[in-house]
Amino acid sequence: MRTLVTFLGRTPRQVKEDSYRETQYDFGGGELTSPVAFFGWVLMQRLVENSGLDRVVILGTSGSMWDHLFEQDIQLGDTHEDLRLSLVDAVENKEVTQRHLDQLAPVLKEHVGMEMVLHIIPYCQGESEQVELLRIMDDLVEEGEQIELDVTHGFRHLPMLGLMAALFLRSVRGVVVNSIWYGAYDQETGVAPVHDLVGLLKIADWMQGLVSYDKDGDYSVFSKLLGGGRGELLAEAAYFERVSNNSVASQRLGSWMGLDERVDPNDPAAVLFQPILEERLQWHKKSPQSQQEQSLAWVYLQKRDFVRAVIYGLEGLITADCEHGSDPHNHDSREEAKEHLRDTETGFITLGQIRNTLAHGNPPKEKVKRIIGSEKKLANTLRSLFKQLNVRQ
Repeated sequence: MRTLVTFLGRTPRQVKEDSYRETQYDFGGGELTSPVAFFGWVLMQRLVENSGLDRVVILGTSGSMWDHLFEQDIQLGDTHEDLRLSLVDAVENKEVTQRHLDQLAPVLKEHVGMEMVLHIIPYCQGESEQVELLRIMDDLVEEGEQIELDVTHGFRHLPMLGLMAALFLRSVRGVVVNSIWYGAYDQETGVAPVHDLVGLLKIADWMQGLVSYDKDGDYSVFSKLLGGGRGELLAEAAYFERVSNNSVASQRLGSWMGLDERVDPNDPAAVLFQPILEERLQWHKKSPQSQQEQSLAWVYLQKRDFVRAVIYGLEGLITADCEHGSDPHNHDSREEAKEHLRDTETGFITLGQIRNTLAHGNPPKEKVKRIIGSEKKLANTLRSLFKQLNVRQ
């Protein structure tokens, strides 16, 4: 289902004409729309012609120009004249109720030829009213439907609330927000160029991706944002890193970093976040392999992912020992290095005991039991052991 969700404000009345001020809108093709007071109508017509539309949801306050829906842009003759006159009085006194709208919504549905939902919203002046707007929108949309959001009319802070509503509905309802429409009235020309602000959602996606990565270190969240082969390289690198195969992970990251175009140059949001993403993936440039693993140990410790921090700390130490004359990729060489570290570094033994408890659920020794008794104690102990064992950042 494709739904237009639009807001109804209260444009100034023209005294001589006894009607609301009309505006022509420019969608960018050089051809202006007919003069209308409510942008939602011309947007509805355009969507019907271009992509199809199943439903229109109009939201407004008790003082919005609800009477205009039945009197100016759309001519209804004397249909339900008593109800419409009652609505005119209610608009004048800013006392429109949901009952007024429920009585007249079928009139619009019959005239327009599709489902029309009219709903009162608060003035959104405080947090509770702003949250109430989100709740209302949540009630009015269906799971997974496609939304065209229009924030042209209403209060000046409405576009910000509209963006938040779009993010909210994507998260809780899985809706697809195709566009966020805004007609920006130009007082000098009297024309309103129409802009699609949906690109702001892409910026929000990247910001959310960074938050997710900074929390758990999984940069596969960027694979969908990059798309295609670029995204596949990052997804593969993330997988191999999370199964403790940082050698292959580093190769995949190197392949991505070696691309002439690591992001789509025609995607402004991706270009904006490219250097930020690259900065977070610098570990793969470190050499030798032991330095990569030890660097990741510190990265995961900072993210409070203690299991991976311990694993990469241990593996980084074993790899470093192998790099003094043996093959770090050979199983027997790694076992010999492990025994050597156990014989020479008591901290390595403690680190291994912590790993066994965290990764395998082995019953902890009393010493380890005390260490893992609190997050702060565990973090401080790992930090101290890393420094003692010269785990490099």
